[in-house]
Amino acid sequence: MNAARKKAAETMKTTDLVIEVLDARIPRASCNPMVEELRLFRQRPSLKILNKSDLADPAVTKEWIAFFEKENQTHAVAISTKNPAEVARIPALCQEIVPNRGEASKPLRMMIMGIPNVGKSTLMNMLLKRRVAAVGDVPAVTKSQQRLYLNKGMILIDTPGMLWPKIHYPSDGLMLAASHAVGVNALIEEEVAVFLAEILLARYPALLAARYGMETAGADGFDVVEGVAKRRGFRVKGGDADVEKASHVLLNDYRSGALGRISLESPETRNAMMTAFDAEQEKERSAREQKALSGNLAD
Repeated sequence: MNAARKKAAETMKTTDLVIEVLDARIPRASCNPMVEELRLFRQRPSLKILNKSDLADPAVTKEWIAFFEKENQTHAVAISTKNPAEVARIPALCQEIVPNRGEASKPLRMMIMGIPNVGKSTLMNMLLKRRVAAVGDVPAVTKSQQRLYLNKGMILIDTPGMLWPKIHYPSDGLMLAASHAVGVNALIEEEVAVFLAEILLARYPALLAARYGMETAGADGFDVVEGVAKRRGFRVKGGDADVEKASHVLLNDYRSGALGRISLESPETRNAMMTAFDAEQEKERSAREQKALSGNLAD
């Protein structure tokens, strides 16, 4: 990741437009702050592509498009790489953002960036109408940069998926894990599934009821996971519910869209999360300072 960041910083010097591919279900959580830092340092415009929009709540996606359009030098569009017509619109959008480039003598140089497993490689292949990037339903398939010509006036630079060293908000890490941006070896599926279930109970209880035939009133996240196990007949030796297997099923149903079109965050819920987290951090800081002061007085 560190090597990829250094290479990206070098390439950014000669880039005209940054195309950042996001997961439409978690648009802000899947924004890499290092990408924003690099592009703003070079004052490059950004096109944020909210991919997998066919899996996200369409009403919430509209809110995110409006949100991003208000940011500095930022444009946003929602697509699904399953829809060739939506992908075909991207070159024209890029040309509108940077109208002074796009000729053979002055090609429009576009750098595609994003977190692992967000669909960058699939997007590249569809734009170029040939397989130039490895594709897989696991994080970090792309290993190095590729410089490719979309046409005589447009150059695409693909980059490896990059996560940042420290995720500030714990819920972002859980949303990334739920959406398969983190390798399975770096997470505990039961913990992620319970987190996902809590969001579904709060915002999409009808989808849970429709998919698993369960009563959601009064339930918590673990109740949902346990309920999936019972209704699917997942048992461990001794007869207890197999919550590990149920967690895997719940996560896969969310990731594949079998549960329905779901967004794990909206601009409103994200703002509420950040406010609550920052308030808790301030409370803990004050408590530490008070404890230190009490210790000093005792001495």
